[in-house]
Amino acid sequence: MSYLALFLIWMLANLVIAPWVLERARKEMDSAARRDAPGGFAELPSGLTHYEWHGVGRGPVVVMVHGLTSPSWVFQALIPHLARFGFRILTYDLYGRGYSDRVSGTQDEIFHVTQLAELLDALDIADQEISLFGYSMGGSIATAYAARHPEQIDRLMLLAPAGMSYHPRSLLDWVRDKGRLGDWVWGALGAWDLKRTALAETDEVAIHDLPERMVAETQNRGYLRAVLSSERHMLSQSQEANHRAISKTPIAVISVWGEEDSVIPLSSIGKLTEWNRKAYKYQIAGAGHGIGYSHPDAVAMALQEHLREV
Repeated sequence: MSYLALFLIWMLANLVIAPWVLERARKEMDSAARRDAPGGFAELPSGLTHYEWHGVGRGPVVVMVHGLTSPSWVFQALIPHLARFGFRILTYDLYGRGYSDRVSGTQDEIFHVTQLAELLDALDIADQEISLFGYSMGGSIATAYAARHPEQIDRLMLLAPAGMSYHPRSLLDWVRDKGRLGDWVWGALGAWDLKRTALAETDEVAIHDLPERMVAETQNRGYLRAVLSSERHMLSQSQEANHRAISKTPIAVISVWGEEDSVIPLSSIGKLTEWNRKAYKYQIAGAGHGIGYSHPDAVAMALQEHLREV
């Protein structure tokens, strides 16, 4: 065999294992990585979950569920508004994100709803009436939970919610249905793609260090795998049946949408109207998918109007 052939084989072997090497080089989410984490940790049957309480007093509880890629810090700009409305706010990190465990298994609807149910039980608030606030994929998770536990939920607040129409960004859209090839491409290029997306969102956002936070997330082991699993198994599911079930309950539903959102397009409003005609709907002019940190004041005004009406 020639030296050229050996070199090509060596290059191919390195190319094949590159995503694995990159993943092993990332930081493990262990006690050292969690040393400076705010809030607390709940040892749930399915894994260790990071959570944080916000606000003061003993007001009604609102549980905020984040989306696919950004953990609970994505609500940083909205939390002060909800606290001003008198809520006690609970945020937590989905498995594979932030400071929570990197749990094995398919990240589908049951996976995410189970984590939320176990957390509420561990914190002794499962028997209280609470409000759920879901952003993007978190909107699907909150909707699925509310449909299963309508007796627990007072209101459902949805911000650019998934579960209706969804157009993932180009790389995720490509790798989603490509099986092992998609795994390889996402492992090799996913971190770069998420950093690029974060850099494109730096104009006029309330979370000024957003790119740095996203870079830090991509440097944690298990993060990319969790994102791809949720993309394939949670975001591929329609929430029609759950929304129709909620429409038959007393749960008040408010939805807030960005008029320029290319990920969860404004056409989704029509589907929500068809599935639940009682749902309140607000549109924020000039807002894209990062509506919670690009237009937090406008989102708060929509929520305040809703709270006055119900």
